[in-house]
Amino acid sequence: MKVAVIGATGNAGSRIIAELLKRGHHVRAIVRPENNISSKNGLEVANSNLSDVAQLVEVLKGADTVVSAYRPPADDTNQIVGTSKKITEAVKKTEQRLLVVGGAGGLFVAPGVTAIASGHLPEPALLIAKSHEQVRKDLEASGADWTYFAPAGFFEPGERTGKFRLGKDDLIVDASGNSRISMEDYAIAAVDELERPHRRGERFAIGY
Repeated sequence: MKVAVIGATGNAGSRIIAELLKRGHHVRAIVRPENNISSKNGLEVANSNLSDVAQLVEVLKGADTVVSAYRPPADDTNQIVGTSKKITEAVKKTEQRLLVVGGAGGLFVAPGVTAIASGHLPEPALLIAKSHEQVRKDLEASGADWTYFAPAGFFEPGERTGKFRLGKDDLIVDASGNSRISMEDYAIAAVDELERPHRRGERFAIGY
């Protein structure tokens, strides 16, 4: 399988690439011109500033599927909304599948209550959570072949254990009430879904 990964130099994107390469897939890393990384066996690099749909179409051509791990600037989280719309428009033109690295803010923490609506998120987390939730809503209305993969509440670098739980629309918490997942285990589940699609046109969630 050939997978194009947008946001290839970020925390989530780099770990998804590592997992893909570990399993023998071919990866095209889509990076901004100023963030060049070196090609190697199984990994090719293409440049895009993600601002032009026609140019995105060209750099995505030939891939079987696309992963968007784009992360916006902390002081302008809504950049992810406009950028994600361009990515979605591009994959619609190329008729590719899109897996989006999403956020946990739209997951339910109680019946009918999302993490965003709970009042427990601090302001910086609330801003990016609302932006991610808008991306998900835009995907639902897009007509694209999409999957939105929401991480746990704490989503950080850690161990690759291969042990985790998957769900759909609810925040996954452990016996102590903590919601967390390592980026390495998230990458395992993301590539599992790319290899054996079960959640087209859906959101799904992960946690320990």
